[in-house]
Amino acid sequence: MTKPLMIASALAVIGLVAVTLASTKPAFADDQLTVVSTGGAWQANLRKAVLEPFSKATGIKVIEDEFNGELAKIRAMVQSKTVSWDVFDIDTGMATQLCTEGVLETIDWNKLGLDRSKFIGADSYECGVPFIVTAAVIAYDKDKLPNGPKSIADLFDTEKFPGKRGLPKTTLRAVFEWALIADGVPTKDVYKVLNTPEGVDRAFKKLDTIKKDVVWWQSNSQALQLLADGQVVMTYAPSNRVYDAVKNSGKHFGIVWDAQQRGSGIWAIPKGSPHLDAAYKFLAFAGSPRVQADLTQQVALGPTNKDAIALVDPAMLPHLPTAPDNAGNVLVYDAVFWAEKGDELRQRFTTWLAK
Repeated sequence: MTKPLMIASALAVIGLVAVTLASTKPAFADDQLTVVSTGGAWQANLRKAVLEPFSKATGIKVIEDEFNGELAKIRAMVQSKTVSWDVFDIDTGMATQLCTEGVLETIDWNKLGLDRSKFIGADSYECGVPFIVTAAVIAYDKDKLPNGPKSIADLFDTEKFPGKRGLPKTTLRAVFEWALIADGVPTKDVYKVLNTPEGVDRAFKKLDTIKKDVVWWQSNSQALQLLADGQVVMTYAPSNRVYDAVKNSGKHFGIVWDAQQRGSGIWAIPKGSPHLDAAYKFLAFAGSPRVQADLTQQVALGPTNKDAIALVDPAMLPHLPTAPDNAGNVLVYDAVFWAEKGDELRQRFTTWLAK
């Protein structure tokens, strides 16, 4: 081979190697991130308040995906080492379960650069960062009940507040926890009492007093439709959906914040995330006070970063679960209790309901 041909051949090989390296770089670079949530209006809110601002601030491209809480899909990805998600949005029960199974990354708060003590509920989750506070409340028809109700006890008072009540068939905490509170158990002691056979009996005895006055429903949208149609005068409902019905559909609904059943939305990272550093950057951004305050403008859910409350629009604050006036008697969801006792209570509840 002549010298010019040898040089040309060597240059060609070098060029091929360069092209190959360039083509493989994105697989290892932290210039993109896959963020997963549940789609629909909720994901649109996240896109506007969190995802798009994050991309703009960092230059990291966000690829969105959706899921419906299929835990098996997450487990399969992690176990087969084919993880394609980097961050996903789950509830407290899922976060607890997947963390126990070793499917999620344990969060290093030092690496995150956020003060864990400032986050509502953060002490309960090793494998995630709480980013919203949710609340289940009593919603009522102001036209039919202009003077109330004002407490959980009123849900069980059919003489003072006559009419049907709406309760969920599938969300057991809605019935057991509130039954005990209405029977005089302090909010802080509910799980201690419910964790005993006598406490469970006490809850069922209280539920007996309104059983014939309850309309049992299957979905949150059905709850507010029953209220709008006048089939119930009050119902268990997510507070943000009540706000949405009032603001966007002109409904004349009120909220009882007493003993709000509080939960959290959690940002979690599946173990084996291909863009771990970018995932941490996202969690830090989503946990910042300004971003959490901005999210409240899209949806009436509370920020978890306590510093965000001061940045919330004063007009929005009264509608949030974490507003000082609404958070005086909060019942925090105990995911461990329901993981251990849920099946047993559901079996007994199903039998009771059929009688």
